[in-house]
Amino acid sequence: MSTPAYPLSLDVTGRRVVVVGGGPVAARRAAALVSAGASVSVVAPAVCEDLHDLATTGHVQWSAHDYSDGDLDGAWLVHTATGDRATDHQVSVDAELSRVWCVRADDAALSAAWVPAVARSGSVTVAVTAGGDPRRATTLRDEIGLRLDAGDLPVRHRRLPVDGVGQVSLVGGGPGDPGLISVRGRRLLAEADVVLADRLGPRALLDELDPEVEVVDVGKTAGHHPLPQEEINRLLVAYALAGRRVVRLKGGDPFVLGRGGEEVLACRAAGVPVEVVPGVTSAVAVPAAAGIPVTQRGVSRQVTIASGHEGLDWASLAALEGTLVLLMGVEGLAAAVTGLTAHGRPATTPVAIVESGCTPAQRTTIGTLATIVELAREREVRPPAVVVVGDVVDLHAILG
Repeated sequence: MSTPAYPLSLDVTGRRVVVVGGGPVAARRAAALVSAGASVSVVAPAVCEDLHDLATTGHVQWSAHDYSDGDLDGAWLVHTATGDRATDHQVSVDAELSRVWCVRADDAALSAAWVPAVARSGSVTVAVTAGGDPRRATTLRDEIGLRLDAGDLPVRHRRLPVDGVGQVSLVGGGPGDPGLISVRGRRLLAEADVVLADRLGPRALLDELDPEVEVVDVGKTAGHHPLPQEEINRLLVAYALAGRRVVRLKGGDPFVLGRGGEEVLACRAAGVPVEVVPGVTSAVAVPAAAGIPVTQRGVSRQVTIASGHEGLDWASLAALEGTLVLLMGVEGLAAAVTGLTAHGRPATTPVAIVESGCTPAQRTTIGTLATIVELAREREVRPPAVVVVGDVVDLHAILG
């Protein structure tokens, strides 16, 4: 087989493409063509289950007969995969006479066109031929696809969107460890033109961004909000309306005490496309990193997550069974202890404070409602930290 001299991507949307053959290979080719928007006609006396499903659902038109003259009329492209060499040869001959490109599954050396191994990630498509070695092509395709999804390759667009409007992606970065961001979140970060970054997100990933990416620090600490939420919302909208691809890199999950809902509403009100990429919430991940499962059979069947620095109904929280997790709870620790014990939680209830969870600086302080405030003072506990209240804390001695 000779290496293709002119690699090409085809827009087959609405164009007639013929697949000759009814087996699994033909089914894979037909399914890919349907996904690409082609008008697919299958020619075969019998078809496998996958092709039958495509025909039944109207995704392909099935002509239930052996290949014959006229089957290629009006076609832009034909794939032949009958398993019968004579039939495949006849299809390729007829295609050549009709000036229709033909892909032969039985003998690539006799094909006029080839299907490469394809890796897709977002708007990026990479086709690999590897000199006609399919195993080599597949191996390369898989490695390239993995690196594309992980954001390890330079995938940023260099052109503004045609309609002039960009997009906002709210990406949950997890509790701080760069390895805990999702694959999709990592890829969107690599594609971004602008990143609005929280203090508690995986900030180490910012060092890996293209030097041209604009990074805006919108991190907040207790009592110190350099940019109010309304200004963050305005920036997201303004950058997107200027045609930029914007990532709002947030710690944990955007919708778990992260004000992500407010940002989505602001974008939609301005007509800006927006998506939310869930993240690993620190409410679960940080206790887990300290060997504290927030639920455990025979110990706790439920978990309640609350913001530790806002006014809470301590009577209701104290009455709940199971585990209580307080995010941003260091500053209000004394008030939480007072509120819980005043409404019936035993002073002997185990409590853990996990500082800088899922990072090399992680530190865990264990006590009870009666002792935790003094222990936190003695150890100079500082945010960011997650407070866990409940019997599951005792598991730290075994699992931590």
